[in-house]
Amino acid sequence: MAEAAAEKAYYRFLVLFFNCLLTFGSYFCFDIPSVLQEQFQGNLTCPNGTHHNGTGHNGTDCVEGLGMTPEEYNLLYAIYAWTNALVVIMAGFLIDKLGNRFGVFLFSFLTVLGSSIFALGSHFRGTPYLLPLMLTGRLLFGSGNGSLTIVQNRITAFWFKGKELALAFGLTLSFSRLGSVLNFFFTQQFESHFGIQWTLWGGTLLCVLGFLSAVVVSVLDKVGTKQLGLDGVIQQESKKVRVQDVRHLPLRYWLLVLTIMFFYNGIFPFVADASKFIQDKYPGYSQQAAAYIAGAVYDSSLVLSAAVGILIDYVGLRGVFAVGCAVLTLPVFALLAFTFVPPLVSTIWLGITYSFAAASMWPSIPLVVPQATLGTAMGLATSVQMIGIGLSNVIVGRILGTKSSELKIPLWRWQQMMVFMLANTIACIVASISLNIADKKQGGTLNRSTKRSSTEEPARLPVDTAPLLSEVEDEGSIN
Repeated sequence: MAEAAAEKAYYRFLVLFFNCLLTFGSYFCFDIPSVLQEQFQGNLTCPNGTHHNGTGHNGTDCVEGLGMTPEEYNLLYAIYAWTNALVVIMAGFLIDKLGNRFGVFLFSFLTVLGSSIFALGSHFRGTPYLLPLMLTGRLLFGSGNGSLTIVQNRITAFWFKGKELALAFGLTLSFSRLGSVLNFFFTQQFESHFGIQWTLWGGTLLCVLGFLSAVVVSVLDKVGTKQLGLDGVIQQESKKVRVQDVRHLPLRYWLLVLTIMFFYNGIFPFVADASKFIQDKYPGYSQQAAAYIAGAVYDSSLVLSAAVGILIDYVGLRGVFAVGCAVLTLPVFALLAFTFVPPLVSTIWLGITYSFAAASMWPSIPLVVPQATLGTAMGLATSVQMIGIGLSNVIVGRILGTKSSELKIPLWRWQQMMVFMLANTIACIVASISLNIADKKQGGTLNRSTKRSSTEEPARLPVDTAPLLSEVEDEGSIN
């Protein structure tokens, strides 16, 4: 029956499919600079000919590009992160207040606008307008993409809590990472044929795909909530959300946020510079081969995320997995810093720990905060995460140097960068152990399986988790 369609499994997985497509294009766009780092930092003119396809460093190669310094290049990532940090707090609150459909339209539009201005900036090579335009584009793109992820997570949590929650989060991550993986595989080839400007406009086109998906998700969400009879109730609950609710977020939530921040501080800043690092440290890697190896971090998470999500839904142990991921990430940066073990070993290893971290950390947030304030909680978590990543990008930029005249960055600088990544991973271990201690005192919600959690008596659960773990028919009272 049409009335019951939204209650069936196929409907929520249909919502999930288009929800996944929201960030496919924006994740592709996000790491285009990483693949084309040589072009972004390349010389404005090459008197001895150009060198576009990155066949290696011999000290005399000249790469024609946009003429950025390593510090300016890392600023493209830092401004994305800091904008995210500022915008997502307000975005999360607005989504809680005005609803998913408002958020999904606004923020997917901002990713299109931001990527368009970023691409436009590349047409001003060699002028004072290049950097301001590209930074403005990244600023708007960051405003949209980080906030879009919050709406995406909120929609996923609404349709899948008490069901296949970690699987749904895992599939969402897989789709996003598919965008990242395809970027690492095809962007360099595309740029060598069509140039950097058309490559950036191609990324913009993929963001338009996300905007079209936003339209479909809005319709499905609107029709589905009406069929479930929850549309009016959700609006009533949204009106009750206040900024002051932040004060009631539990200790477990804040420890979880710190765990996420320190873990991601080691992932994103590393991937941003990984392609150049591989070319500088390990002999014989072309720009394209280095991009493939750097992209293996995302390849692993693409392949594993859904399976890891199913595993975590079944066994629980989210807190234990969070500690395990951090501990097992330590050897990755040690190998990169102090050995010449082939870099593919490290990037695949990092991708595996990243898959488990993403599937255990982010789906834990809906388990420790009420659904009505989930957008605000996700926004705060993303904000803290992005502040950390932004600071890390700036620190990495300072470590690697401010001059573009050094085509090959000295290995001692790269080693210092990896030691900084190690320090973040150690901080993540401390935060995740503290999280497990706090969770145990609150009844051990994070380490329960989804099935056990959803059948627990709500009265026996701590106040901050009870609304999230109630049965589907009770969802109306908390949304």
